Amino acid sequence: MLVKIPSATLMGIEALPVTVEVSVGPGNKYYIVGLPDLSIRESFQRIDSALKSHNFRMPRQKILVNLSPADLRKEGAAFDLSIAAGILACTDQWSQDPFKDYLILGELSLDGELKPIRGILSMALFARNNGMKGIILPSGNYEEAAIVKDLDILGLDTIEDLKVLDRKIRKPLVLEKKIPGKENTLYTDLDFREVNGQEEVKRAMEIASAGGHNILLIGPPGSGKSMLAKRLPSILPPLSVEEAIETTKIYSIKGQTRQGLLLNRPFRDPHHTISDIALVGGGRDMQPGEVSMAHNGVLFLDELPEFKRSALEVLREPMESRNIMISRARFSVKYPANFMLVAAMNPCPCGNFNHPEKECSCPPGVVIKYKNRISGPLLDRIDIQVQVPPITFSKMYQESGSESSSSIRSRVIKAREFQIDRWQEKNLEIGTRVYSNAMMERKSLDKFCTLDAKSRTLLEKAVHHLKLSARAYSHILKISRTIADLEGSDQVKSYHLAEAIGYRSLDQAHWN
Repeated sequence: MLVKIPSATLMGIEALPVTVEVSVGPGNKYYIVGLPDLSIRESFQRIDSALKSHNFRMPRQKILVNLSPADLRKEGAAFDLSIAAGILACTDQWSQDPFKDYLILGELSLDGELKPIRGILSMALFARNNGMKGIILPSGNYEEAAIVKDLDILGLDTIEDLKVLDRKIRKPLVLEKKIPGKENTLYTDLDFREVNGQEEVKRAMEIASAGGHNILLIGPPGSGKSMLAKRLPSILPPLSVEEAIETTKIYSIKGQTRQGLLLNRPFRDPHHTISDIALVGGGRDMQPGEVSMAHNGVLFLDELPEFKRSALEVLREPMESRNIMISRARFSVKYPANFMLVAAMNPCPCGNFNHPEKECSCPPGVVIKYKNRISGPLLDRIDIQVQVPPITFSKMYQESGSESSSSIRSRVIKAREFQIDRWQEKNLEIGTRVYSNAMMERKSLDKFCTLDAKSRTLLEKAVHHLKLSARAYSHILKISRTIADLEGSDQVKSYHLAEAIGYRSLDQAHWN
C-alpha cells in the first residue's frame, strides 16, 4: 500500500514542498531515499520507539520512504511525524482522508512526545499560500503558526493525538495593522534621558534612525559611544506587520522564537572575536548569521578595528544589496540582511588621538595603521561618521535632564511615515519594499532629492574638496532627504545638504 503525506523543507527562509511517500510491502527492511541527511535516516529508530510507547504497531515488513522531489537535499528531524503518519495510514491504524490537505511536520522523541521544530512560520505561510487547509504540528509551535491567517492549526502533544485530531483545531490569531506610536510598546528600560551631553551625537543618531542609515562613532574611551549605541533601539520606529513577519521567520529558522511575532527590532552586538561564518551565515547546515539576525534592526560592532579584517570585508556585500548569498558546490541559499550598522571605535590604540586635554602616546604611524584596519570601501559604505568628544564635568552633572527617547522617537516615527507615504503615493517598484531613505536607489534620488542651483554648487564643492566617491555622493543626498523629512520639508534645502555633508567630512578631517 502507498500513502502520500504533504510536508515541507526549508531553503533559506522559504519553505519548499516535499511529499513523503510511504510504501509498506513484503520484506523486512527499512529504507529512506530522496537525499536525506543523517538525522532523517535515523528517524526509523525514533518512530519505532514512539509507536510502541503508545500501543501502535510498527510493521515488521519492508518500509520504503521516498522524500520527493528526490534531487532536493533534506535535513532535520521535522519529517518524523510525516513518516510515522504515513506508516500508520499504510497499516490502517490512522485514516488520512480528513487531513489530505494538511501539512504534517514534527520531531518525535522516543516516548512519542512531539518536540517543536524550527522554521514553522515559513512552513505555515507556505501551506496558506498554496491553498492547503491547515497544518499539523507540535503544540509547542502553536503560537508561532497561529500568526498566519486563514489556516487551521492542529497541535499535537504526542503521537497518540493523531487519533483525536478533530479536537485539536486551534483557530489562528487575527493580526491587526499596527499603528506606529499607538499600539506598539517599546520593551526596553534604556533611555537617551540617561545620557548627559553629546547633543550633536544624539542628533546624528536621530537622523540615522529616521533614515535607516549606517553610523560610525569615533571617540576616546569613556565618551559614551557604547552607551549611546545601546540606547538606539529606544528611538527606532516600531516594526510593521510585514517587517515583523520577515524578522520572525529568520528567528524561527534559528529556533529562537516560540511566542509568535517579534515585537521589537533586533539589536545584535557580536563580540569582535566572531568568525566570518558566524557573522554572515553558512556552516554545515547553512544557518543565517548575525547580519541576518539583525534584519530590520541594528547590528552593533563595538571596537570596530578589533574585528578580523576578513570578517569586516564580508559585510560589504550585505550592506549594499541588503541580503547575503551563501553558495556551496551544489546549491545556494539567500538570506535577507537589511540591517542598520552602528559601529564604534577609538581614534587610536591608546584612545587619546585628537583629545583636547590628553596627549596621544602612540608611536609615529600607529594611528594611521590603526585606522587602516578598516578598509576604505567599508568606510565608504557608512553613511554617517561622527566624532564623540570626551564629556566634561559640567555635562556629567548637568541639572536639566536630557531629552527622552520617547520624544526623539516620535519625530523618527513621523519622518518614517513621510517616507512610507512617499513610496505608496508614487507606487514605485524598487526591487524590494522600501521602508527608509537608506534603501533608495538612484532613480528615486532623482525624484525625491532634487537640488536648487545653490545646493548643487555646495555639493559640487564638497565632492571635489573631500574627494568623495559616487557612493558617498548618493549617501549625502539620502541623508539630506532624511534631515528634510525630520523637518517636514518636501524640498531638500541647502542647509539640509550642508548638515549631511558634515557627517561625511569627518573621514578626511579627523585623521589628519
